Amino acid sequence: MANPSDHPAFNQTSHRPWALPRQNWLLTQTWLNLAFIHWEIDYDDLRSRVPAELDIDLHDGKAWIAIVPFDMKGVTLRGCPKVSFLSDFPEINVRTYVSYQGKPGVWFFSLDVPGRFTTWTARTFFHLPYRQGAVSISEDVQGFEYRQNVGEEVFKANYKPLEKETWSKDSFEQWSTERYCLYCQSRKGNLYRTEVHHPQWLLQKAVLKIHENSMLENFKIKGQHPSVLFSKQIDVVAYRPERLT
Repeated sequence: MANPSDHPAFNQTSHRPWALPRQNWLLTQTWLNLAFIHWEIDYDDLRSRVPAELDIDLHDGKAWIAIVPFDMKGVTLRGCPKVSFLSDFPEINVRTYVSYQGKPGVWFFSLDVPGRFTTWTARTFFHLPYRQGAVSISEDVQGFEYRQNVGEEVFKANYKPLEKETWSKDSFEQWSTERYCLYCQSRKGNLYRTEVHHPQWLLQKAVLKIHENSMLENFKIKGQHPSVLFSKQIDVVAYRPERLT
């Protein structure tokens, strides 16, 4: 069993929907300046893009897709040193919400970063669809500016955090963020689950201005959810991927 004192992510555990994994965690990282931006997506379109073994999670009877930009810091394997040029980088991902045998998690369609090594490592050992491209985040008095350009896909937006907020357990905000595993599929078609742990999200409302967004052009998107969320920082550990099929 992981020692609750060996990482700041374990400062809080009682909020978890299921018990901590019994094995030691594998990967450490800190997520900074996250924005959560959601759109409703056509269920049939989403269903066709996700492995049949996974159930599509719905909220209020609707399926959702999200763009999540943030900064990754201190990404490294357990016991290894943190090297800035490898361990620190911005990321923007596109994700949706799924479950397997009743355990809710996240499914990623893409995860974009500027580094080739990060892309290769994540694709090879964690079966995640990372892509290398031009990705940057900057902060000024107006808030945060995010820019992404991978192939023909572009995302440019400004977002600014507002007041902190608390939401009920059945709220969309809790439903879409409080998830403690991710699902992925290897090139051979095997389904994997990677458990993660972090403290409960401290979320703020945010205002958002999207200047350009072609990341979702190939999806059948409906309206944007009115709730744009921001989180300043959270410490995270990830475990070794577990093969499910």
